[in-house]
Amino acid sequence: MAEIKPIRAWRYNETLNQKIDDLTSPLFDVVSERQRNALYQNPYNSIHLSVPQEPDAATKAGLLLQEWKERGIIVQDKLPSIYVYYQYFRLAGGNKEYCRKGFVSHIRTYDWEDRVILRHENTIPKAVNDRIDLLERTELHVSPTHGLYTDPSHELEKYMDEAITAPIYEGEDYQGVRDVLAVIQDANVIQKFIDLIKDKTIILADGHHRYEGSLLYKQKRTSENPNHVGTEGYNFHLMYLTNTESDDLRILPTHRLIHNISGFDENRIIEKLSVDFEIKEIEDADTIDQIIVGKKWAFGILFKNRTIKIRLKPDSLQKMKWNFPQEVKELDLTVLHYFIIEKILGISGKDQRKSENVSFDRSFSDCLAKVIKGEVQMAIITQDISIEEVKKVCASGYTMPQKSTYFYPKVICGFLFSSIKEDEFQSPTYSRF
Repeated sequence: MAEIKPIRAWRYNETLNQKIDDLTSPLFDVVSERQRNALYQNPYNSIHLSVPQEPDAATKAGLLLQEWKERGIIVQDKLPSIYVYYQYFRLAGGNKEYCRKGFVSHIRTYDWEDRVILRHENTIPKAVNDRIDLLERTELHVSPTHGLYTDPSHELEKYMDEAITAPIYEGEDYQGVRDVLAVIQDANVIQKFIDLIKDKTIILADGHHRYEGSLLYKQKRTSENPNHVGTEGYNFHLMYLTNTESDDLRILPTHRLIHNISGFDENRIIEKLSVDFEIKEIEDADTIDQIIVGKKWAFGILFKNRTIKIRLKPDSLQKMKWNFPQEVKELDLTVLHYFIIEKILGISGKDQRKSENVSFDRSFSDCLAKVIKGEVQMAIITQDISIEEVKKVCASGYTMPQKSTYFYPKVICGFLFSSIKEDEFQSPTYSRF
């Protein structure tokens, strides 16, 4: 079902890539302003292509990319390859080292209706438009999105394990994660990757905005090309693929911050919450994230001088009027967005994606600090989501609320880039791909 292709990646030249950590950057939607400003100081850092500076950012990135190619700052690999990418990491408070194993390739950009690549989250329109502008100006995929395939036999891992023993890059990124990249150029082995994935559906774990940007760009280019045949570079997207059956997938919670609500009244909100939620006062605000762990439909609510734990009353779920299948209704985040953000705060479901009153933060300590400092009116503390819940939502054909999942660790930008310009995308005559 899913068609993948090896890529002739563009990578930093041998002189520059000796210090690859100086060239990598966080993905566009997680890089902080402080990180951006620091990374912009290096004229060759990948941030200049992934999050170019205003004004006219996309045009600026296109001109810079052409300059880098002409000066040999980045060089295109000669052979179409599969790039093996391992990330070694530990979780906060734990000693176990995990290794998320995956590989990077091109994948055909499928329409959502094809049900080959399945989304589980909604996107935010402005972020999609930014990605389309950048793709139009550069015809370059700067960073891979993250896709999940399911293979209980772990057939590809043995080839990846062999390749990773001879890495081309190894470094430590901004997350403290050890990133290792290797390459597979053996055509027979590459064919095994192609053959295994062609029978799979892919769950889009991370990168919904970048993928949707690619999809809309493909649709635009297709409509403009009277000779469209489906093999053009604009039909493909860059993706990092990992196996759902491996013990290395971690999904961290993303908390909700509420600000600038007119007439905000803490006591009135608690009174409204008591209709559908059991409420318990918590003395130590810094423990609320642990108190709610493992409790279905339980959330922490942080106010400036007060912290409460709330838990939906079981019989209240039937009050939900959103037209979702039961497996979506029962998600913690669906409960949060319906009973708290819509019913209590008055932001309707259809307006929540573009609401300026709701923002997101993955750091519990940051949420607590922002509430205490009065930078936000309240924070809603959530729990993590399981991969099984993600699978169920994808199978239902529906999506979770935006920013529902945070797959950890994040893929980094800068190890490789992939071009969809025709003369750079098409495989050379000496390759069977």
